[in-house]
Amino acid sequence: MRLRVLEAITESSLRNLDLDELFDALLWRVRELFAVDTITVLLTDASGQQLVATAASGLEAEVFQGVRVPIGLGFAGQVAQRREPVWIEHVDESTVVNPLLWERGLRVLLGVPMVAQGDLVGVTHVGSTVPRRFTDEEIDLLQLVADRLATAAHMHRSRSERAAAAMLQDSLLPGLLPIPDGWELAARYVPGAGSGVGGDWYDVFELPGRRIGVVIGDVVGGGLPAAIVMGRLRSALRAYALEFADPAEVLGKLDRKASHFEAHTMATVGYAVIDTATQRMDLALAGHLPPVIAVPGQAARFVDAPVDPPIGYGLAVTGRRGVSFDVPPGALIVLYTDGLVERRGMDLDDRLEKLRGVASPVSPEAACVRIMAALVGDQPATDDIALVTIRHSPTPD
Repeated sequence: MRLRVLEAITESSLRNLDLDELFDALLWRVRELFAVDTITVLLTDASGQQLVATAASGLEAEVFQGVRVPIGLGFAGQVAQRREPVWIEHVDESTVVNPLLWERGLRVLLGVPMVAQGDLVGVTHVGSTVPRRFTDEEIDLLQLVADRLATAAHMHRSRSERAAAAMLQDSLLPGLLPIPDGWELAARYVPGAGSGVGGDWYDVFELPGRRIGVVIGDVVGGGLPAAIVMGRLRSALRAYALEFADPAEVLGKLDRKASHFEAHTMATVGYAVIDTATQRMDLALAGHLPPVIAVPGQAARFVDAPVDPPIGYGLAVTGRRGVSFDVPPGALIVLYTDGLVERRGMDLDDRLEKLRGVASPVSPEAACVRIMAALVGDQPATDDIALVTIRHSPTPD
């Protein structure tokens, strides 16, 4: 039997199948090899708190009805929580969450965890309508099958999440930036090498009263979960920006929203509002690195602004602060995420000084080119990079 199982899960023709086809092919074969009546694969959901029936042979209704089992509850939930094989010989409401199993007449269930690269992927279980005992060899062989399915599911999920995160990120980043009279803007976004995309973002939008909103942010974490949170924060900030003029108040509202609705979420955010009529910028920072301002005839410097706690967990219990300053004609503002300046093994202060040194009151596009060349060069960044440059156009002679 061992040889037949190994042949089934390593057959070369399986390599070209997508995940659903692989599940269909393998589950049918494994059901015959183990002489069982049902085999089901339940995969963890996005939250990692539930198992969702994804593929089955012999009890397809589990999949059709979208059966979900909380991890830690019932038979499959115990397999997932303990991450070890579980075998029961009494199938009813006292041992199993899903009534379809005992309604099918199952008398015995054997389940094994699906783990890939240390992550719980799901549970595979087989069932029999007649009493039987599973040998140690059968348990080991079912674990081999589960390992094969786990690897395939993990790879598929990783590819799918990267693609979805990239699409989400691309859809949320602004396309053409606003071109208000007397102001120029340029931007860059580069995903970190190996991480695909994450929670870094920038946003630029026009506001009533000839004002421009500029956002730079970084959600802690990476991949699709961070990109989803980023999208929610972006939308919420835009809504608050229409209701409240003060960037500090906007970040306060965003903090309250994230702390209440986005459990275990943290993000650094810089939000600025440019009043094109008065040529002033209001700025608030939530755990974010301060922007650089380069004024013609002066050395570039970091904006002297208070840095309050990041967004999330209700950390800013005493309120949030902001700063307001003039942006003279010809001045350039540089906002960025930490992926631009942080490098493993390099001093952050040295990298920040390098950024300050290369910032000069040139056109925003030229500034982006210079900054990326100096701080990124020909080496891929390990973290996402978002960069926005804004210049108050020089007064014509």
